[in-house]
Amino acid sequence: MDTVGIDISKAALDAFRMSDGRREQFSNVPAGLKKLKKWLGKSPARVIYEPTGPYHRDLEQALAGTRHGLVKVNPTRARRFAQATGQTAKTDRVDAELLARMGEVLNLEASPARSEALMEIKELHVARVGLIKDRTACRNRLGTARCKVIISQLNARYRQIKAQIAQIDAELVRYVKADPELARRYEILLSIPGIGQVAAIALIVEMPELGSMNAKEVASLAGLAPVTRQSGKWKGKARISGGRQTIRNMLFMPALIATRFNAPLRRTHEALIGAGKPWKVSITAVMRKLVILANALVRDDRTWAETRA
Repeated sequence: MDTVGIDISKAALDAFRMSDGRREQFSNVPAGLKKLKKWLGKSPARVIYEPTGPYHRDLEQALAGTRHGLVKVNPTRARRFAQATGQTAKTDRVDAELLARMGEVLNLEASPARSEALMEIKELHVARVGLIKDRTACRNRLGTARCKVIISQLNARYRQIKAQIAQIDAELVRYVKADPELARRYEILLSIPGIGQVAAIALIVEMPELGSMNAKEVASLAGLAPVTRQSGKWKGKARISGGRQTIRNMLFMPALIATRFNAPLRRTHEALIGAGKPWKVSITAVMRKLVILANALVRDDRTWAETRA
């Protein structure tokens, strides 16, 4: 399979193809995306790119339904690859070639393109995360405000944010339930004690690979797999690192709830605490088991109640 690196900007798409070393630039508009599809050809290619908000979404939509495999790489990881190769220059043309070389050298695996419904859900979810931050900031300002006018404005803004969050929550559920595959996944995740509506949708959005990985892979993707630290005779404590921080942050509250209402995970938590492990280590272990459980149930297409029975 040929490998193509694409650097995405608001105005243009810079592409580099490994097989023949050809470079090409396309405008980032529907007509340019159509030319890019023609340039890629009909033979399956591995397309490597970095996420760039709404601009990479247009690329994904254009290539959806084709035989090309899409590989979205973390910008930090791509930058470190460039540093490892000694490449210090940074231009759109250079970045496109580096992305292609990264995909070739590391043999990056393609993942299916997001459906239109999932893209809409992603956009709503991102907006919800922003509103949650706004709500926290508004609440903090209310705690220190003394001017009546400011307090009145903050209270009005707080009510507005709450209404907007409720509206987005309703839209998220509507979009998920309208798609049979997503609706089933949502049902499975909600059946797990500890995972509620917000966490279930976050897992659907942030971890579309759920159900296609083994236990080690899903723990690593969530950044919950312990990383060994050892050099010579020195051996440090294993720590979690990497992965998708949004998933790791989101799983904290469901794990906390699971230690009360999910019997197997509660026993895991109590056993670790009883063995003298710090509380943070214990709750991290519960988070890891929770995401592994979610992956297994989605993979087997069964709910928690069915598993328990």
